[in-house]
Amino acid sequence: MNRIDGRKFDELRPMEAKVGVLKNADGSAMFRLGNTMAIAGVFGPRKVHPKHEEDAERAILRTRYSMAAFATGERGRPGPSRRSQEISMVTRYALLPTLFLDEFPRTAIDVHIEVLQADASTRCVGINAAALALADAGVPMKDLISSCSAGKVSGSIVLDIAGKEDTEGELDLPVAYYPKKDEITLLQMDGLASREEVKQIIKLAVGGCKKISEVQKKALRDRYDAGANEVV
Repeated sequence: MNRIDGRKFDELRPMEAKVGVLKNADGSAMFRLGNTMAIAGVFGPRKVHPKHEEDAERAILRTRYSMAAFATGERGRPGPSRRSQEISMVTRYALLPTLFLDEFPRTAIDVHIEVLQADASTRCVGINAAALALADAGVPMKDLISSCSAGKVSGSIVLDIAGKEDTEGELDLPVAYYPKKDEITLLQMDGLASREEVKQIIKLAVGGCKKISEVQKKALRDRYDAGANEVV
């Protein structure tokens, strides 16, 4: 089987990452994987509104994932969908293990993710942008979470589901990965596969996450190298 876009089974789409892309956010980033692109903006730590939601011992992390009306060929309904609410929730859980929230009691850290172009794997791209934006905002972190999908298409196990592979494949499995601890912080599965195939798919996705992690780190280095040159 040949993939629709000509990639090898274990090949990621072209990647691009930039940090500090929004002037009015405390931290921001853009991440692109092929034709899927998201921007994330972080606000905080700041006062919690409504106040009854605050935690006396740590900051609360609030994530909001949404897709721009022009992100796909089909115009979506305005307002949050059930899907966007679910992705917002799993994104929060994926990011939480790396954050030192106990350093900012009674505050909120708000992460807004906007998908500008959608060609599958939007939650993965959103998580990658969000992790970079949190680092850019100066939120203390143990590591950067990276995220990638893998799956099964026409009987073959492939990395980085894209395009029609998302709708016509047998299985799509997005993973979020915590490199320093070699832990998975998000694993969802849509489709059917054998136990052995699932193990192979997870291993392939984690390998993709490791490659994405290097791109994230380079984007942060480029950002702060540029800042240092400006100071000089």
